[in-house]
Amino acid sequence: MRERSVGRVAVVGSVMVAWGLLAAGGPASAAEKIRYSMNWVPEGEHCGFYQAKAAGLYDKAGLDVDLKEGGPDVNVSLLVSTDQLELGMGDSFTTINMVAQNIPGLTVAAMFQKDPQTLLAHPGQGVEKLPDVKGKPVMIAKFAQQGFWQFLKQKYGFTDDQLRPYAYSPAPFLADEKAIEQGYVTEDEFQLTPHMKGPPVIMLLADYGYQNYATTIFGKKPWIDAHKPAVAAFIKATAEGYKECLDGSAAEGIKLLHKANPDESDALTAFKLKQMKDREMVTGGDAAKLGIGAMTDARFKDFFDTMSASGVYKPDLDYKSSYTLEFVGK
Repeated sequence: MRERSVGRVAVVGSVMVAWGLLAAGGPASAAEKIRYSMNWVPEGEHCGFYQAKAAGLYDKAGLDVDLKEGGPDVNVSLLVSTDQLELGMGDSFTTINMVAQNIPGLTVAAMFQKDPQTLLAHPGQGVEKLPDVKGKPVMIAKFAQQGFWQFLKQKYGFTDDQLRPYAYSPAPFLADEKAIEQGYVTEDEFQLTPHMKGPPVIMLLADYGYQNYATTIFGKKPWIDAHKPAVAAFIKATAEGYKECLDGSAAEGIKLLHKANPDESDALTAFKLKQMKDREMVTGGDAAKLGIGAMTDARFKDFFDTMSASGVYKPDLDYKSSYTLEFVGK
């Protein structure tokens, strides 16, 4: 219920070195420093990073990782672009936007195969699935109107006359049983059900074809090209952190996460992790065959084609330069 920011001869040798070191259990380099920022305040969705830090997975990989907090006033793309961070958290939009501005942003992995973005409705109001929302008023934030709203227009025929202001508060939604608004699947039911006649109707956009990767790892291409072993080690350790979070063996990471954000309760974190596991947000999609963090050309093409058709991007934009598959799916 809140805003989200919310988009290769010498190289091959370096990658082989990186994966050779990882396979042997050795470090990428001697305590290489990486500053990585979340795109929001620390929360359950970030568990894999905090578990990798707390359980020493980064240390074992020879990395000195400094996890930074995000938030509404933190522009992760800007911080990466100005070399104040080595890596940051984004989504499919993030580095395509950077490339569109002639900034060499590069996405190297995606921890979430499913973007948690939802639309919500009250039960018993004739809205049970996404197509039912067509033609009805929907409360959508300004930032989302150039994001997932464009997907809804292209794929489901939604129109701008459906748009209504989004208050960044659940109060207007709770007060009107006919209301429909944007949400976040890792929080919706937990936060809203106690105040409703029944659980909200949750329409996870990813289940309807929204191809945005979320909780990505990105940086600037020059830095990544110069630090391939460290990047490979960071992705591998983070993926192991997420595996431990989903396996229920991330007590250390959860403790560190709650130290960084005491406002998130144990119950909410548990709910978030259950949603992530049950809905295969981390392990489904490309990751089901290629492993946690996986991405594919086909999915980026689908995403870009949708967004360029809607006018978000120019059709001739070199979107393929915004990501690389050389660190994932090995």
